[in-house]
Amino acid sequence: MSKISARRPRSRPARRAAAALAGAAALLGLAAAHPAVSAEAAPVDTVTVGAAPTADFGDCPALPSGVDPARWRCEVHSAAPRLTMGTVTMTLAPITMTHAEGPLPDGTPGQVWGAMHSRPTAVPGGLTGIPAAGHAPLARLAVQPEYGGRSDFYTGRFSLRFRLVSPLLPRECAIGASTPVDFALKRSGPSRWVSTEPPVIEFSAYDDAFAAPGAEDCGPLTRPLDRRLGLPATGGNLLSYDATYTFRTYDRLPAR
Repeated sequence: MSKISARRPRSRPARRAAAALAGAAALLGLAAAHPAVSAEAAPVDTVTVGAAPTADFGDCPALPSGVDPARWRCEVHSAAPRLTMGTVTMTLAPITMTHAEGPLPDGTPGQVWGAMHSRPTAVPGGLTGIPAAGHAPLARLAVQPEYGGRSDFYTGRFSLRFRLVSPLLPRECAIGASTPVDFALKRSGPSRWVSTEPPVIEFSAYDDAFAAPGAEDCGPLTRPLDRRLGLPATGGNLLSYDATYTFRTYDRLPAR
C-alpha cells in the first residue's frame, strides 16, 4: 500500500464504528465504579434472536448398536435457570436438552447426547451496567448458553459455554470459549410426577460451587467485559435449576 492510500481518511461508517467502540469502552470503564445491576433492579432489554425452544422428540439421538430399544428412553427436559455468575444475576431464557439413556449390551448404563436449544437473555444494564445506557442499541448485551461438549445425566454433570451477544462484540466472544463452565448439580429435593401419561416429572437442583472463567475472544472489549461482569469468579456463583422433563422409550418413537 502506498503512503498516499494509507493516509486516506476513513469513511463515515468506519469513523462511527470506531467512535461507538471507544465510547462503549469508556462507559465500561465508568461502570466499574457502579454496583452490579441484578435482574430485579432494572428492566430487561429486549433481544430477539431465533425461535423459542420446543420440547419434542425430534432431537432423539441414534442408539448404540446392540441395545434393546424398549429399555432405552429418550428424555427431553426444559428449564429456565436462575444464574448468578460474577456480579450479574439473571433468569435465563428456557433451555431444552435432549439425550438418550439405557443399558448397554454388557449391562452397564449408557448415555447418548442429543441436542440443546436456547435463546439469548438480555443482561440488565447492557455492556455498561448502567440501566439507562444499557437500552442504547450499541450498548446492549445478551448471554446465550451453548452446550459445552460434556454431559452425564446420571450424576447431574454437564458443561456450558455462555456466548456474549452484542453489536460491538465478535461472534466468537464467550465465557468458557476454550474451557467450558462445568456444573455438578445437587438435588434440592425429591422429584415430583406431574403426569403419568404422558410422563411429566419436575425436579429442582442447584450448583453453588462452580468457577466462572473470564470472557475470551471478545477483541478490545475482553478486559472491560471481565470488569463489567466480575470475571473470572472462583466463588459466589450459583445455578438454580428448576426443570421439567418427559421421556419415551425408543420402541414407542415414530419411525424415521
